[in-house]
Amino acid sequence: MGTIAERGKGMAEQVAGKIEETAGKVVGSERLEAEGKTKELTGEAREEAAKAAARTKATAEEAAGVVEKGAGALVGSTKLEAEGKAKQEEGETRHKANQ
Repeated sequence: MGTIAERGKGMAEQVAGKIEETAGKVVGSERLEAEGKTKELTGEAREEAAKAAARTKATAEEAAGVVEKGAGALVGSTKLEAEGKAKQEEGETRHKANQ
Protein backbone atom coordinates (compact mmCIF):
# COMPACT_ATOMS: atom_id res chain seq x y z
CA MET A 1 0.00 0.00 0.00
CA GLY A 2 1.24 3.47 -0.79
CA THR A 3 2.52 5.97 1.71
CA ILE A 4 -0.28 8.45 1.06
CA ALA A 5 -2.93 5.78 1.63
CA GLU A 6 -1.25 4.65 4.87
CA ARG A 7 -1.00 8.23 6.10
CA GLY A 8 -4.66 8.74 5.28
CA LYS A 9 -5.65 5.60 7.18
CA GLY A 10 -3.59 6.74 10.14
CA MET A 11 -5.25 10.16 10.15
CA ALA A 12 -8.72 8.60 9.86
CA GLU A 13 -7.93 6.27 12.74
CA GLN A 14 -6.80 9.23 14.84
CA VAL A 15 -10.03 11.11 14.16
CA ALA A 16 -12.19 8.05 14.89
CA GLY A 17 -10.27 7.47 18.10
CA LYS A 18 -10.66 11.08 19.20
CA ILE A 19 -14.42 10.91 18.57
CA GLU A 20 -14.68 7.67 20.53
CA GLU A 21 -12.59 9.09 23.36
CA THR A 22 -14.78 12.21 23.54
CA ALA A 23 -17.93 10.09 23.47
CA GLY A 24 -16.55 8.07 26.37
CA LYS A 25 -15.97 11.25 28.37
CA VAL A 26 -19.46 12.53 27.60
CA VAL A 27 -21.25 9.33 28.66
CA GLY A 28 -18.85 8.62 31.51
CA SER A 29 -17.44 5.40 30.09
CA GLU A 30 -13.78 4.96 30.99
CA ARG A 31 -13.60 1.86 28.77
CA LEU A 32 -14.88 3.74 25.70
CA GLU A 33 -12.56 6.65 26.48
CA ALA A 34 -9.56 4.32 26.78
CA GLU A 35 -10.43 2.46 23.57
CA GLY A 36 -10.71 5.77 21.76
CA LYS A 37 -7.33 6.94 23.05
CA THR A 38 -5.79 3.63 21.97
CA LYS A 39 -7.19 4.05 18.43
CA GLU A 40 -5.94 7.62 18.31
CA LEU A 41 -2.41 6.60 19.32
CA THR A 42 -2.43 3.66 16.91
CA GLY A 43 -3.40 6.05 14.11
CA GLU A 44 -0.55 8.40 15.04
CA ALA A 45 1.90 5.49 14.98
CA ARG A 46 0.61 4.33 11.59
CA GLU A 47 0.97 7.80 10.13
CA GLU A 48 4.49 8.23 11.52
CA ALA A 49 5.55 4.83 10.17
CA ALA A 50 4.32 5.82 6.70
CA LYS A 51 6.21 9.10 6.92
CA ALA A 52 9.39 7.28 7.97
CA ALA A 53 9.09 4.91 5.01
CA ALA A 54 8.67 7.87 2.68
CA ARG A 55 11.71 9.61 4.16
CA THR A 56 13.78 6.46 3.58
CA LYS A 57 12.66 6.35 -0.05
CA ALA A 58 13.45 10.07 -0.36
CA THR A 59 16.99 9.53 0.92
CA ALA A 60 17.56 6.78 -1.65
CA GLU A 61 16.18 8.98 -4.45
CA GLU A 62 18.40 11.87 -3.44
CA ALA A 63 21.49 9.67 -3.30
CA ALA A 64 20.75 8.07 -6.67
CA GLY A 65 20.18 11.51 -8.14
CA VAL A 66 23.48 12.84 -6.83
CA VAL A 67 25.33 9.84 -8.28
CA GLU A 68 23.56 10.10 -11.64
CA LYS A 69 24.12 13.86 -11.80
CA GLY A 70 27.80 13.37 -11.01
CA ALA A 71 28.17 10.62 -13.60
CA GLY A 72 26.52 12.85 -16.19
CA ALA A 73 28.93 15.68 -15.40
CA LEU A 74 31.87 13.28 -15.51
CA VAL A 75 31.03 11.88 -18.94
CA GLY A 76 29.71 15.15 -20.31
CA SER A 77 26.10 14.02 -20.67
CA THR A 78 23.77 16.91 -19.97
CA LYS A 79 20.79 14.54 -20.27
CA LEU A 80 22.13 12.20 -17.58
CA GLU A 81 23.07 15.16 -15.42
CA ALA A 82 19.57 16.65 -15.76
CA GLU A 83 17.91 13.33 -14.97
CA GLY A 84 20.06 13.01 -11.87
CA LYS A 85 19.18 16.52 -10.75
CA ALA A 86 15.48 15.73 -11.25
CA LYS A 87 15.75 12.58 -9.08
CA GLN A 88 17.62 14.50 -6.42
CA GLU A 89 14.95 17.22 -6.36
CA GLU A 90 12.18 14.62 -6.24
CA GLY A 91 13.81 13.11 -3.16
CA GLU A 92 14.15 16.52 -1.54
CA THR A 93 10.48 17.25 -2.19
CA ARG A 94 9.47 13.89 -0.72
CA HIS A 95 11.52 14.70 2.40
CA LYS A 96 9.77 18.03 2.84
CA ALA A 97 6.34 16.43 2.43
CA ASN A 98 7.05 13.83 5.12
CA GLN A 99 8.65 15.76 7.95
